[in-house]
Amino acid sequence: MIVFHDPAEVPVGFGPSVVAIGKFDGVHTGHRAVIDRARVDAATGGARVVAVTFDRNPLALLRPEICPDNLIGVHQKLQLLAETGIDATLLLRFDRELADLPAREFVEHVLVGALGVRTVLVGRDFRFGRGGAGNPELLADLGREFGFTVDVVDDVRAIDAGRRVSSTWIRELLAEGDVETAAKLLGRVPSVWGEVVHGLKRGRELGFPTANLSSECEGFVPADGVYAGWLIDEGSPDGLRRGIRYPAAISIGTNPTFDDVPVRQVEAYVLDETDLDLYGHRVEIQFASRIRGMVAFDGIDALVRQMTDDVAQVRSALS
Repeated sequence: MIVFHDPAEVPVGFGPSVVAIGKFDGVHTGHRAVIDRARVDAATGGARVVAVTFDRNPLALLRPEICPDNLIGVHQKLQLLAETGIDATLLLRFDRELADLPAREFVEHVLVGALGVRTVLVGRDFRFGRGGAGNPELLADLGREFGFTVDVVDDVRAIDAGRRVSSTWIRELLAEGDVETAAKLLGRVPSVWGEVVHGLKRGRELGFPTANLSSECEGFVPADGVYAGWLIDEGSPDGLRRGIRYPAAISIGTNPTFDDVPVRQVEAYVLDETDLDLYGHRVEIQFASRIRGMVAFDGIDALVRQMTDDVAQVRSALS
C-alpha cells in the first residue's frame, strides 16, 4: 500500500480512484464494510482503491475537551488499512488549515484534483469541510458537478444488541475489560503497540520476567487486570522486522500489591521464556481474553501463587 501525507505527493495521473473517507479509528467491521464496498466498486473499472483519513481525530483540534481516546494510533491505522488490500492511503494532517478548508475546495483539490475520484464512499454520519458544513447530500451535489458518484454505506449493526458498530461502543467494551466482545466488533483482537522499556524488574525477581510497554504506546489500553494474549516482536527500529508471535500473560495496572507505580502500565510475560531480550524493540500486544481483575495481595507469596495460577489459566485460554 502506498501512503501519501499530502495531496501534493500524489503523482499526476494517479486516478481514476474509488475513495473511502473516514476517521477509521479502529478500522473495525463498520469501517471495513465501507472499504469492502470500495473494492467491489473498483473491481470492474480498473480504478485504484484509496482511503482518505486523518492523522488524529478532528475533535482533538476542534473540541479537545470532548475528544475521546483513540482506539489505535497512526502506525496501527496504516498497518490495518494495508491489510484490507487497498492500493493507497492519503493520511491528511488535520490542522487549522485543513479544518478551515471549505467543503467545495476539499472536493475539488483533494478528491478530484489529486485522486481523480470516480466514486466516493462514506457513512451516513460523514461530515467534511469548514464547520462540518459538508454532508453526504452536499457531496452528491458536488459529485454531479465534478463527475463522480457518491455511495452512502449503511451502518453495520449487531443483531443481538441492535446497536451500530462504532468506535464509541468498542471503547466502552475495552474500558470494561470485555476484549472478547470488542474483538467481534473489530474483526480482530484488540491490541496496543509501542516500545519495550526498562521497568522495576520486579517480575524477574518473582520468576515472571515481563516486557514493559512504554507509556507512550499506541492503542486503547483495556481495563486493569490480567489477560491472555500474544506479544508480537517487530524487532528494533534499526533492525529487520522479526514478526515473532509469543503467547503471553499480560498485566495492566499500577501493581497495587507494592503501590509504587504512579501510572498504569502494560507488561507481558512471555510464557516459558526467561531470557528473552526485548528492550528497545517495537512490539504489538494483543488481548484475547480477560483472566481476572487487578487486586492487591497480602504479601509476595500470595502474589506468586496467584501469578502461577494466572499463567496456567492463560495457557489454557490460548490452547
